[in-house]
Amino acid sequence: MKPQIHSYSTNSNAIWERAADGEFRVGGRPLSGVVDAVGSTPCYLYDRQRLSARVAALRAALPEGIQLHYAVKANPMPALVCHMANLVDGLDVASRGELRTALDSGMPADRISFAGPGKSDAELRQSHAAGILVNIESFRELDALKQASERSGIAARVAVRVNLPFELRASGMKMSGGSRPFGVDAERVPELLADIAAAGLDFEGFHLFAGSQNLNAQAIVEAQTRSYELVLDWLEVCPVVPRILNLGGGFGIPYTLRDSALELASIADNLEQLCVRSRREMPGVSLAIELGRYLVGEAGLYVVRVIDRKISRGQVYLVVDGGMHHHLAASGNFGQVMRRNYPVAVNRLTAEKETASVVGPLCTPLDLLADNAELDRAEVGDLVVVFQSGAYGRSASPREFLSHPDAVEALV
Repeated sequence: MKPQIHSYSTNSNAIWERAADGEFRVGGRPLSGVVDAVGSTPCYLYDRQRLSARVAALRAALPEGIQLHYAVKANPMPALVCHMANLVDGLDVASRGELRTALDSGMPADRISFAGPGKSDAELRQSHAAGILVNIESFRELDALKQASERSGIAARVAVRVNLPFELRASGMKMSGGSRPFGVDAERVPELLADIAAAGLDFEGFHLFAGSQNLNAQAIVEAQTRSYELVLDWLEVCPVVPRILNLGGGFGIPYTLRDSALELASIADNLEQLCVRSRREMPGVSLAIELGRYLVGEAGLYVVRVIDRKISRGQVYLVVDGGMHHHLAASGNFGQVMRRNYPVAVNRLTAEKETASVVGPLCTPLDLLADNAELDRAEVGDLVVVFQSGAYGRSASPREFLSHPDAVEALV
């Protein structure tokens, strides 16, 4: 007789199954068994089946002509990047460390690109030597790549990252509009294109990234359309017809029960229209979108173990062995304007429910993973799961803070 399966929804596309014993399943296996195999808590667990399914579902929704790139900064775990390299059309990196990981993944160098406002001369030389595409974000970067090209006799592959003259509305993190450290201001792009042509660099296209963590489909549609049309104004001054337009990403995932999953249909319809237009207006160009958290965020769990159960003046505190030093975002200290709980659950079902706060072991009131959450009653030794933890988790956290042990990562 098959065990009864319960589902736990995080108000998103990710539904995590529980067996009759109340345990969640990761990679088809009971969570406690996976934790035992990994060796300890705290740990991050990434479900490879969910990663593959997300990419497949996205490809099915989007028009065939759209390239799909993975932004490594969302989760640079080497095993995960290797897995993603077999699923996507390109990898986008933001440091020499990420570049090394991307090259080790088996992704061909000509399908790797580098963006970031503070590329050092050493990183630019390394990128040129590796043969990857560099998204130029300043005139200094152009000069450095010109020198590297002259020394090697091989023209550097470049695209222009643009500081767009508008913001991505409803974006959790805005990366364009007004004064920004990212990219070259749109009004100076013609000047930069002329310098690229004069330097003899291999111009390939544009990087047009307006913002991230957006659940408003119409805002994404507007940003993509305006970005595309901005390029049309520059065609006459481009050294050659662009070969790629990276329209950025911005696709968000629900982090709280108040959020709704991003609606893809209107985005896909708009991208189809842009593909049709590009075949007429920019023959030979490829359109790409660059996604990070949307591809990996819902496939990851942060798992901690209850080490103490305390009641202070009537409030239940579950003290666990991990916290903000591993998962800064879940603590509400990674750019959130207003702190809200990530979806959190205890890894077993109980008849008794309770309102409890999940806190870490650090000596600060900021070490809070869940504030007054409705949970199954937990005891010392129980596992607590923080969902939506596949992106900007361990690598975006102050892991040296107070010198506690680091969290383990595993691709399951």
